Amino acid sequence: MGKSFVFSSESVGEGHPDKVADLISDSVLDACLTVDRTSRVACETFVKSNVVVVGGEITIPKLQDKKTGRTKALETAINLGTVIRDAIRDIGYTNDDDVFHADTVFINNYLTAQSADIAQGVDARKAEGKKTAEQGAGDQGIMFGYACNETPELMPTPIMFAHRLGRELTKIRKSKKVAWLRPDAKSQVSVRYENDRPVEVVNVVISTQHTADVKHATIEKYLIENVVKKVIPARLLTRNTEYLINPTGRFVIGGPQGDSGLTGRKIIVDTYGGWGRHGGGAFSGKDPSKVDRSAAYMGRWVAKNIVAAGLATHAEIQFAYAIGHPKPVSVRVDTFGTATAGLSDERITEAVNRVFSFKPADIVSALDLLRPIYRQTTNYGHFGKSGLPWEQTNKAAALQAAVK
Repeated sequence: MGKSFVFSSESVGEGHPDKVADLISDSVLDACLTVDRTSRVACETFVKSNVVVVGGEITIPKLQDKKTGRTKALETAINLGTVIRDAIRDIGYTNDDDVFHADTVFINNYLTAQSADIAQGVDARKAEGKKTAEQGAGDQGIMFGYACNETPELMPTPIMFAHRLGRELTKIRKSKKVAWLRPDAKSQVSVRYENDRPVEVVNVVISTQHTADVKHATIEKYLIENVVKKVIPARLLTRNTEYLINPTGRFVIGGPQGDSGLTGRKIIVDTYGGWGRHGGGAFSGKDPSKVDRSAAYMGRWVAKNIVAAGLATHAEIQFAYAIGHPKPVSVRVDTFGTATAGLSDERITEAVNRVFSFKPADIVSALDLLRPIYRQTTNYGHFGKSGLPWEQTNKAAALQAAVK
C-alpha cells in the first residue's frame, strides 16, 4: 500500500512585521556593499508601532578610522535614514492612516563596529592562536542545502505554492487594482502526497490585511478566484479543497502596528518550508563572510546540481564549520534512497568534494557574493528564484563526470 500524508508550508508577505525587519536589514547590507564590497555587516532590526530599531555590527573598511577602528559617519555614509524609509516605502506603508509609516517612523541606531576578535578569525591574515592565514568562517555552525524534482525550481511543492500565492497577492496590491488590500499578509498550503508525489491541495489559507470598509465575503470571493485559482494548478484543486480566507473574519490592524517584527524569525519561510532541514542561522542583514548565509546558499547550489545532474531525485547536504577555520569540519550528502541505481550517498559525497570547495573565501568567489544583491532575496524565499547565483545548475555536468 502506498504512503499517504499531508504536508503544509507557509509564506508571509512583504508587510509582515518580521519581513519588514528583514528587508530593512538587507537594505542596509546592500547599501554598505555599494560603498565597499568588503563591508562586514550584521544588522538586526526590530519594528513595533511607529519605531524602527537597528543594532549590530558594521565595519566599512574604506571609511574606517585606523586609530579607533570605528566606521566614520556611518549614518551619512550610507544615508541610513533614507535607506530605512525607502525600504518601508517600497513595502507600501504609506497610507494616511498607517501608524507605521515610511515618512514618520522614529529610527533608533545602535550599530557599532565589528568585534576585532571576530574580524581576525575571518580576515585572510595571520593572528596569534589562529591556525592558518586563510579567511576563516565567521562563526561555528551547521548548514543544510536541499533540492528535489517536484517543481521546475527543484523545490518542495508546498512552499513554492505558498510563495506564489504571496507574490500574486503583492502584485495585485501594488498594481492598485484592488483598493482594499494592505501590506501585511500570510499564506499557507497543505498538500496531500501519494507514493511521495503531490496529488491534491487539501487546503489553502490566506490572511491579508485590508481596509475597514470591505466585506469579508468580497475578500473571500476575490482571493479564491483571482489568487488561488490563478496560482495553483486546477488538477490539484478538488471539490474537497478547503479555502480559509481571513479565517478570523477581520484583519484591519496589521504590520508593526499590530505586532512586533524582528530580523531572522522567518527562517523556515526563507528556506524549504520545513521540508528540508535548516541549520538555525538567519540570513538577512548578514554579509557573505557569515557562513550562516553564504554556506546555506552554497548548500542549495550543491543540492540543486545533484538533482539537476540526475544523480538523485531528492538531495540534502549538511556541512559544518568552526569559527576562524577555512575548511568545513564535515560534509555529508543524503539522497533519502533516491540516488540513481549504482550510486551510493558516499560516492555522491566524494564527487561533491571534488567539484566544489566549501572554504568560505571560495564560496564567496564562486557565487560572486560581494555585491548588493540581497534585497531581492528577502521576500518569498531565498531559494527557487531565477537569477540568483546559487540557483544555477552549471555544475551538473561536472558532477556527472565525477561519479563515473
